[in-house]
Amino acid sequence: MLYHKTFELGPEHDWVVFVHGAGGSSNIWFKQLKAYRAHFNVLLLDLRGHGQSHQLQQVVKGQYSFRAVTEDILRLLDHLRIPSAHFVGISLGTILIRHLAEIGSERVKSMVLGGAILRLDIRSRVLVQLGRVGQHILPYMWLYRLFAFIIMPRQHHQESRNLFVREARKLCQKEFKRWFRLATEVNPLMRYFKERALAIPTLYLMGEEDHMFLAPVREQVARDPYSQLAIIENCGHVCNVEQPEHFNRQSLAFISSQTVVA
Repeated sequence: MLYHKTFELGPEHDWVVFVHGAGGSSNIWFKQLKAYRAHFNVLLLDLRGHGQSHQLQQVVKGQYSFRAVTEDILRLLDHLRIPSAHFVGISLGTILIRHLAEIGSERVKSMVLGGAILRLDIRSRVLVQLGRVGQHILPYMWLYRLFAFIIMPRQHHQESRNLFVREARKLCQKEFKRWFRLATEVNPLMRYFKERALAIPTLYLMGEEDHMFLAPVREQVARDPYSQLAIIENCGHVCNVEQPEHFNRQSLAFISSQTVVA
């Protein structure tokens, strides 16, 4: 079972589930919690191997897959008797939400995908290949710091870099390698999703300085009638940390517009 925390207003309120990215934890949503708790039931979770889930989970043999990690979330929803919810994700967490919508669309009322990863470009693929070689000879935290700097290179991205590096220290070397190997599945999986549009309202929240991932999102929104794009100025990949007021205002307005009042 995944480590989780719930904050409930009551059964008349919709649920919002927050899904962090690789190397993070539920702690990255600390700038969203107060704003969301005022309007929704909230579920924060730590993915397998991350945060406090690393101490709770049983030993998992072999490699991870996006489906297996996504099914962890579905099992948690079943355990908590949450039939459906709005989902908010960041970075790799957006892939898990999209996968959840694929295998359990009835569970997803809407999606807010921050710093969404829809495709690895040539720079990303080179970075992954370098990491696959380097993971056998370099401490994983060196690699993680390098990746964080390449994805979030500017001075005002420092808070995001520091937060993710601090959370990543809680991963052990074996867990890091398992999650790192998932990067090789991104492009084949996202090509499959690209061919299967879902009728689920989706908001992409992207920083204008998210130089590795913004272009594919623009392309996706241009052809998907169920999605829309909001770009946050002076912001990089981890927009919920760098520009929390903008992130909260736009994401809450979007989710509220999808909420049916009984």
